Amino acid sequence: MGRWGRLFDIRHTFTRMLLLNLSGVTYLLLISRETGRPPTGTQWALAVLAFTAGLLLHRRPPINLLVQTSLFGVALAVLEDPTINQVGTAWAIGEVALWAPRAAYLWVNVALVAVVYVICSASRDIDLTQSLVGLCINLGLPVLIGTVVRTTRELGVQNERRMLSEQRAARADERSAIARELHDVVAHHVASMVLRVGVARHVLPGQDPEVTAVFDDVHRTGTAALTDLRRLVAVLRDPEGVRGDAALTAIDPSALPAALDGAVETARRAGVIVEAEIDPAVGELDAVRALAVLRLTQEALTNVAKHAGASARARLTVAIDGADLRWEVADSGDGSARVDVPSGGGHGITGMRERVEVLGGVLSAGPAGAGWRVATVLPGETA
Repeated sequence: MGRWGRLFDIRHTFTRMLLLNLSGVTYLLLISRETGRPPTGTQWALAVLAFTAGLLLHRRPPINLLVQTSLFGVALAVLEDPTINQVGTAWAIGEVALWAPRAAYLWVNVALVAVVYVICSASRDIDLTQSLVGLCINLGLPVLIGTVVRTTRELGVQNERRMLSEQRAARADERSAIARELHDVVAHHVASMVLRVGVARHVLPGQDPEVTAVFDDVHRTGTAALTDLRRLVAVLRDPEGVRGDAALTAIDPSALPAALDGAVETARRAGVIVEAEIDPAVGELDAVRALAVLRLTQEALTNVAKHAGASARARLTVAIDGADLRWEVADSGDGSARVDVPSGGGHGITGMRERVEVLGGVLSAGPAGAGWRVATVLPGETA
């Protein structure tokens, strides 16, 4: 919508009314200059009342129309030149045409103005033809303009809704394509690795217990990854169909402490020394924050194993502070495997930050001494 188009937006009634008032003042001054006769006191009084009512009632079109029509009736009765009040009434009916929730509402107001105009014109002995022409100009043109503008606006809204619907359909198609890629590529390879590890456990009997434990851990982790991938594929393919299924989109909050212990144990099996301080009250979190805490913990501990080295020490803190949740993972950075990570973090940090921001928190991630620290506060629901 261009600069001038905004003047016909229903929200900019004050601007339109202010411009109308300025044009009315200009008209009165020009008339006095052309005719050599200044406007009378009554003419100024009715004009000022019309201007003031228009500004004060610009967000109440029906009341403004009632006031403007009353002033117009008085002007027809006592003034030789009722142009100001005539234009004010015409403008007010145009505003009603823009605003009216139903067509019947508009025509009731039009009929009211028509009755006042006809009665007052008859009292002044105005010719019937002239009266009808004036009526069409005062009512027909404003109603036509207001109706056209309103219809155009409604068509624009419908077009925006249609475009939004098309965008949603495009996103749905994109989700389906991603789901197919996940299923055809990632899930296939993960399943293949899990199968091979399972075969290796059976064809290599009598191995060292530590090697067997590694095989079991890899098989268990791969199986869990396949389960998560299947859930993700289901969400991508049909987000509406799984919206009410907490098993696909969240976890049971009461199971969160055990799930966090499982994430810590997985990191320990990878060689990271993890000290965990988990508040038992986290089992009372809502499902959305519970899932976020679990995913943040898994990603952070995985990053410790990847970047800080097997000899690093990590500390996990999950605590309830009033309605808020404090979460932190910090490592010592003792290993030699750490690589330089930009201050904004890698893709994992980006995903963590987005997950936290959705819940109204802010993720801080950066060097802490020789190690690395990620932390956030997830706010609770406000009353």
